[in-house]
Amino acid sequence: MSSDNGFQPERTRLSWARTVLSLTAVTALALRITVTRGALGAFFAGLTLLGWAAAVALTRRRISMLPAPLANGRLLALAALIVVGYAVIGVALVLTGVGPTRPHGP
Repeated sequence: MSSDNGFQPERTRLSWARTVLSLTAVTALALRITVTRGALGAFFAGLTLLGWAAAVALTRRRISMLPAPLANGRLLALAALIVVGYAVIGVALVLTGVGPTRPHGP
């Protein structure tokens, strides 16, 4: 078996960066959907931006801690909470009708 030679911190850094990049794309799409939907749309847009800002802050914090392993599960729990929050926002967008609608017709 070969040694890691310090690549694990780099892989972790890249993984967190990819996570933030994907959340940035989801946030941009959510903003595109909600920006013209009145007060409720603005509320969902604000929640989405708040989640994105929390993800960016969490990522910066975790990257600054590398190469040290996680000392406790608080950062992991916060990351899970952000992901669950995005899922709840997505469901709420659909249930309230603020989200994208299907075109009617043939």
